[in-house]
Amino acid sequence: MKIPESEIFQNIFYEHYPIVRRKLVALIRDEAAADDLAQDVFLRLYRNPPDDPAALGAWLHRVLTRIGYDYMTKKARERRLQDKQELFLGSEAAPPTGEDVMLRKLDQEDVREWLDELPERDRQVLLLKYSGYSYAEIAGELGVKAPVVGTLLNRATTRLRKTATKSQPQID
Repeated sequence: MKIPESEIFQNIFYEHYPIVRRKLVALIRDEAAADDLAQDVFLRLYRNPPDDPAALGAWLHRVLTRIGYDYMTKKARERRLQDKQELFLGSEAAPPTGEDVMLRKLDQEDVREWLDELPERDRQVLLLKYSGYSYAEIAGELGVKAPVVGTLLNRATTRLRKTATKSQPQID
């Protein structure tokens, strides 16, 4: 099919544009993008029309489908890239300020003092738990049965809270 006259092309455009646009909206679910993609479909028609004028509808459908899927693939790739960038940039924490470092050290010193006031078994069970040991590993280290570890942790945590509360300055 040769489209020598712009009037012929305009007639084809006005006749098929609403259908092409509607199919693209249904495919990609974005009306603004569908408008742009429909223009691309007709630009391809203008530059490289099908050989058989009777196959125009099928040709338009094939081209709009290909353009729509290419668009969705591009958008998916952009989303994945954006997600990776957000993940990368979000995981990069700003370096701690001097104040943050000092506060963390003071907190650690307070916790050490509170742990020193606890009985040895309570201190051990808490240190093992917060060092990443499992209940089974803690039981092995302390020489107790695994079901007892939960009770020991609960009691040690309660004692640590009481110790921390006692040593807090009272504000009047």
